[in-house]
Amino acid sequence: MCEKKELELYVHIPFCVRKCAYCDFLSAPADTQERTLYIDALTEEIRARKNDFNAYRVSTIFLGGGTPSILEGDDSARIFRALQENFDISDDAEITMEVNPGTVTEEKAASWRKSGVNRLSIGLQSADDRELKMLGRIHTYREFLDTWKIVREAGFENVNVDLISATPGQNLRSWSETLRKAADLGPEHISAYSLIIEEGTPFYERYGDGSGEDENKGNHLPPLPDEDTEREMYKATEKILAEYGYHRYEISNYSKTGYECRHNLGYWERKEYLGLGLGASSLISECRFHNTADMGKYLRLYENAGTDICEDIEHLSVEDQMEEFMFLGLRKTVGISVDDFRKAFGKEIREVYGEQMRKLEEQRLIEYSGNRVRLTERGTDISNYVFSEFMF
Repeated sequence: MCEKKELELYVHIPFCVRKCAYCDFLSAPADTQERTLYIDALTEEIRARKNDFNAYRVSTIFLGGGTPSILEGDDSARIFRALQENFDISDDAEITMEVNPGTVTEEKAASWRKSGVNRLSIGLQSADDRELKMLGRIHTYREFLDTWKIVREAGFENVNVDLISATPGQNLRSWSETLRKAADLGPEHISAYSLIIEEGTPFYERYGDGSGEDENKGNHLPPLPDEDTEREMYKATEKILAEYGYHRYEISNYSKTGYECRHNLGYWERKEYLGLGLGASSLISECRFHNTADMGKYLRLYENAGTDICEDIEHLSVEDQMEEFMFLGLRKTVGISVDDFRKAFGKEIREVYGEQMRKLEEQRLIEYSGNRVRLTERGTDISNYVFSEFMF
């Protein structure tokens, strides 16, 4: 019997209580009826995918959004039950669910545990209530602590805390306080991302030109930290979290030993993954595609199981695959394996990227360590520039 191939699953829940000011994810508030219709369509999609993935065994599942914890326990249980009935899920699969303070109850946490969820990711973002309000979050730091207590008492022993730096009005001191308050609790994993101002968000309207001027209200909002301060925040993140026993294993992710997020590592290592739900993306057999972002079209899945919801299907060329191998793999602190590149593409890495490698080595942006290539500290500071050098 042939050994089954590894597959990761991402399940998108496009609902939230209220859009945050910085959020450009595919999510929006919805009433109970729309959520029920969506779960009907989602479970139909899960059933429809069954026969296409009989040769795969699922190693990780990630329920993201939006705010998956906005669903009632019975609703999330329906989703997990459908996954278990239609996919071969490994006994030791990492099963993560994103949750937000203000939407978590003891009953929901117990239901998630019963459904097999063994990892939670809590969206704290900041331990400063003024910063949380500025970001448009629905919770306070006190409510986060209440959520933390609930999930720990429910028995969750693998928990991530999401944080955002370089937010309006934030300085190195307040960011350091947020880091220490989060680390003091002892989560197994901390994700610390720098704020990106995305088009189409309220923050873009206010900060797209860098002024922070809110023309609609006629008042000046706190400025964003400058580049030097943002760089100081990044360096402080690694230093402070190291004091608490966390190691950085990816540009923005830190964990205690053995608690690296297996699902996200799969993305950076280009493992195959299937996206389920509205707008969800997939990488299968070197082909990238995503589901429709049209809610009306997606909901028709329940009425017509033959509805085609896949869009923007892109068959990756060998050059595309090489690019992704480089710029995704270099996100990890261990970098990329020269042997893995040779095995994947039948060529030496310097045969393909010799000129770029020499240039970046001379600039001290990448370095060799054993059989691996990785970013230097300076290279990490300007990682986007390094990545761009590997684009054909």
